[in-house]
Amino acid sequence: MAGLAESGSNPDVELLYDINGLAKDAPHWFDRVMEFVGEYGLLFAIVLLVLWCWWGVRRRGGDEAASNVAALVWAPLAAGVAVLVNVPIRGFVERPRPFKSHEGLEVLVEGKNDFSFVSDHATLCMALAVGLFVANRRFGIVAIVLALFGGFARVYMGVHYPTDVVGGFALGTAVALLLSPVAMALLTPLTRAVERSPRVGWLVSARGRAGAAGRGAVIPGARKENASEASDERDLAA
Repeated sequence: MAGLAESGSNPDVELLYDINGLAKDAPHWFDRVMEFVGEYGLLFAIVLLVLWCWWGVRRRGGDEAASNVAALVWAPLAAGVAVLVNVPIRGFVERPRPFKSHEGLEVLVEGKNDFSFVSDHATLCMALAVGLFVANRRFGIVAIVLALFGGFARVYMGVHYPTDVVGGFALGTAVALLLSPVAMALLTPLTRAVERSPRVGWLVSARGRAGAAGRGAVIPGARKENASEASDERDLAA
């Protein structure tokens, strides 16, 4: 793969120049925006989506709250596992960054001296996004779109080949999906135990314990009034 990267006649390199060439024609401020978005912004946005989804799940509560929260916990764990899996892959492939093998690239971020394949950013973003998709389809689709744009931004910035990004997408997706059944089997009992805790149960369900008590009587006297009304209705019906 490193040998292919040094040739300018393959589609990977040609696409690299096509996408990175957009940075040369773009205004300086737009390049700075893409630099921030590609380096931090999109990853941060996906993390916010995971937190937003968790907040909605815990507010709704219900019987499925524990399993839903377990799926959301798996999303960042999947990202971490995927990056760990990528460590030996990068060391084995040893693909240099594209700007070290090709001239004329517009590099927006300096100091990238580690290996290029597979992209850690693409791996992290896609593992988070697919993990979120397992928990919530609507939020997950939005996160996947953000991850795809993040991969484009990495090539635009001149720090990755397109195949680095595609490899990261594949790795993140594989880890998040293939290990999901095992993760859910381990995490769901844990989140159910947390839900039953009087101290930290709110992390799983804001209405879990209160909801069970509420089925008795949330407002003092409310059930008595309802019972008397029901009794009057039965008397009238008789």
